Amino acid sequence: MSPRVTKAERLAVALESAPKKTFATALDWPGWSRSAKTDELAIEALLAYAPRYAPVVEAAGLALPSTFDADVVERSDGGSGTEFGVPSRTHDADARPVDRNEAKRLASIVEAAWANFAKVASKAPAELRKGPRGGGRDRDKIVGHVTESDWYYARELGLKLRQPDVGDRAAVAAMRAEMLAILREPSDGGPLSGRKWTQRYAARRIAWHALDHAWEIEDRSDPAEPVEGAASIREPTRNCKPGAARTVSRAD
Repeated sequence: MSPRVTKAERLAVALESAPKKTFATALDWPGWSRSAKTDELAIEALLAYAPRYAPVVEAAGLALPSTFDADVVERSDGGSGTEFGVPSRTHDADARPVDRNEAKRLASIVEAAWANFAKVASKAPAELRKGPRGGGRDRDKIVGHVTESDWYYARELGLKLRQPDVGDRAAVAAMRAEMLAILREPSDGGPLSGRKWTQRYAARRIAWHALDHAWEIEDRSDPAEPVEGAASIREPTRNCKPGAARTVSRAD
């Protein structure tokens, strides 16, 4: 009997390119964005992170396809934010309307990204391994940075809240609950509260920031004290030319 072949699902990818850095973003999966020096390398990095992203999706009660075709459907010029290391461009696909079911799906992934970050931070050593030049924040400063950034993100959602103290877990949780309440509502795809962010962009930016720092903490934790839940990455085995589709199976 011939082995059963699983049909690959399409993975819509957008590229945000600046002279020295490109972000590749999975448009329908908030938080799944990776960067590299070139378009091709950014796509490779995005696909390589599927095993790390999948548990977040599963925690949200969803499932990431085990096999998919990566298809670059949109490109935009990056700017100083891109070069700095932030997926800062809103793509045309981010302006698609969001119905109630899709809004709940997006919000559930954002919530799972925050939970993932909290779990990783709680198990990490206070002092993280420094980079080759001795740089990098330690755990508590990263936690503070993510919390402060979420407060700024809340303003982009139209919320006017007092900035919570990093150590006030109840206040931080309350702020994020209000943010999730907005993300769970249907949207016509336009900017939220008359500002710049659309609902889809807000979800992917907020989730990306939490996950990017969760993965940073995992990668910079002392190897002698591995962080529970850290996933290994299987590198893709074939090149993918930007603009072409590519079938990839993620490691379990």
